[in-house]
Amino acid sequence: MSVNIDRYELVRRHNPVLKDIDPWSPLSVGNGEFAFTVDITGLQTFTEIYDSYTPLCTQSQWGWHSFKPADNKNFFRDNLKLEKFIVNGREVGYATSAEGQEELFNYLRQNPHRLNLANIGFDFSSLGEKPVHLIDRGSIHQELDLWQGVITSRFCIIGYPVWVKTCCHPELDAVAVKAQSPLIKDKKLKILFRFPYGSPAKNASDWESDNKHDTKVILANENTVDLLRIIDDERIFVRISFNKGTRLSRQARHKFVLENTSSNDTIEFTCMFSPIPIRQRELTFEAAEEASKKHWESFWLEGGAIELAHSQDERAIELERRIVLSQYLTAIQCAGSMPPQETGLTCNSWYGKFHLEMHYWHAAHFPLWNRARLLEKSLWWYMSIMDKAEELAASQGYRGARWPKMVAYDGLDSPSPIGPLLIWQQPHPIMYAELCYRAHPDRQTLERYCELVFKTAEFMASYVIYDAKNDRYVLGPGLIPAQENHSPHIALNPTFELEYWRFGLKIAGLWRRRLGLPLKPKWEEIISKLSKLPEKDGVYLAHENCPDTFTRFNHDHPSMLCALGMLPGSMVDRDVMAATLDRVLSSWDFESMWGWDFPVMAMTATRLGQPEKAIDILLMDAPKNTYLPNGHNKQGDRSDLPLYLPGNGALLIAVAMMAAGWDGSADKDAPGFPRNSKWKVLWEKINPLP
Repeated sequence: MSVNIDRYELVRRHNPVLKDIDPWSPLSVGNGEFAFTVDITGLQTFTEIYDSYTPLCTQSQWGWHSFKPADNKNFFRDNLKLEKFIVNGREVGYATSAEGQEELFNYLRQNPHRLNLANIGFDFSSLGEKPVHLIDRGSIHQELDLWQGVITSRFCIIGYPVWVKTCCHPELDAVAVKAQSPLIKDKKLKILFRFPYGSPAKNASDWESDNKHDTKVILANENTVDLLRIIDDERIFVRISFNKGTRLSRQARHKFVLENTSSNDTIEFTCMFSPIPIRQRELTFEAAEEASKKHWESFWLEGGAIELAHSQDERAIELERRIVLSQYLTAIQCAGSMPPQETGLTCNSWYGKFHLEMHYWHAAHFPLWNRARLLEKSLWWYMSIMDKAEELAASQGYRGARWPKMVAYDGLDSPSPIGPLLIWQQPHPIMYAELCYRAHPDRQTLERYCELVFKTAEFMASYVIYDAKNDRYVLGPGLIPAQENHSPHIALNPTFELEYWRFGLKIAGLWRRRLGLPLKPKWEEIISKLSKLPEKDGVYLAHENCPDTFTRFNHDHPSMLCALGMLPGSMVDRDVMAATLDRVLSSWDFESMWGWDFPVMAMTATRLGQPEKAIDILLMDAPKNTYLPNGHNKQGDRSDLPLYLPGNGALLIAVAMMAAGWDGSADKDAPGFPRNSKWKVLWEKINPLP
């Protein structure tokens, strides 16, 4: 659709502005591989205040750590005892029980964990009191310029103004800062660099173990200092470059202070991190800022856009704000070389590991918004762990590649009472490949991802069980549905997973035809004989053996809705799904939902031709459908999960479908938005959902 959207005005009107300390809602700069989260000083000054809410971390895709087991115990994965499940008359082992092996179980869950690379904040020590008491709260004004990727922070300390600019280089793991104040000229305001030991905690930092790691100066000249961080088996290189008239000196074993030594009132520095020795030329603040501006202008101009500001519905501007901020947040947090953790590069959740079932919600929107390369950046990782995925499948008696659930860079599944039994992440790589092909429909794309598609489909085909009595293929028992509160011993034929299995195998067959390969008869047989979606009393159940989805099991994810919404619903009876959606809306425990459940419900309503309902759902007043001033999707009062990026990504998938439609939709012009005078929807460069 060709429309006239002023991209600059659309983006800039949603710049986050903070006028007081808000420890739930700090701002971040980043590039998908690296992110730096700041408080209202533009740095990480008030770490202790934020730690209980949203920690101020510096994180990267490559920054991981494993601590040594206590008492030098041999905590080897091969020593883990598996719980046995009877699947189709045979035993299959899963790492689901900690009983009698708690230490090993927990060690494997917590390691590797993601690191906080550094804390960089102001040093107010020469001014006396606790830093937070020195700031004039009424003077605070902090703004993130989304168009340029630059945070500007203004505040006063004991009557003196401080002005700070913070940005991230778009291609280097480097933060750049320019600070200006009379207090710098008077040598009373300095910059403090602190380096922690690794920790699986939310703040990814252990500040009490100075003797367990080392920080060495390996190069120093007038305007640059190179450090080597040694943390057990990890090596991290840090380069701090600074302007003339300033000096970096060691204050303690893992602390360095940058201070003014001239009559200047300005300190400029860049801090670059790398897992290998740094070979780049010295990076200045000006160069990093200029690169950031060019990058973000290109990002906003080249990707998709939706403008709602001309609508009369008073909710439209809030929805537009969420859309714009979610694009920024997923670009800096979820567009890296590996799948992201659920809190991205802000802080640790589940020890910094990523959950592969969530990768769809994090990143599947990128191809829909004309940014397919941001999804493709992480797809190599699946191919890099293909051997481990095949080993996992083979160890359980299956063919093909079984994708893990909760993993670090190493691709090894973490033990968990639930995770190893989930299966809805299995078709994801087929979906990713198809979305990328739609963005680039050429043979090169097919050849790049065909192994990923076919190995995934091979596992899916071997995983189903033939039920000879009823001449059908079934899923389970021996699994847990996406709605995770069901027993794996009885869960059979979950609605969402059945539909996803059919979708995945059909797309895999389509890829074979595109490549001129013969169809796989087994795949086609499974597609034709897959079990019908389970229903009872006119509504779909979570799974076939579920006694009643809407009384005992009316919490967590209403995953049966994904069968028509996230997926095209080739096996779905639309009347039954409409009744199911109504039952969910009338009887579900919304406080137990997660951030991506609200876009899921909206997607179902959209495919059912109920746009008013879709809008009501997207903007429902519910604890886990809250979007903070910085754009993050807050999950109620959960202190362990202060932000939830799957909610942001799912929102972008939903509104893309609501704007551009889906395969087979009769109307390709905003079918998910109400057809009345209150809504004016402009959109461009957005692709339909399958």
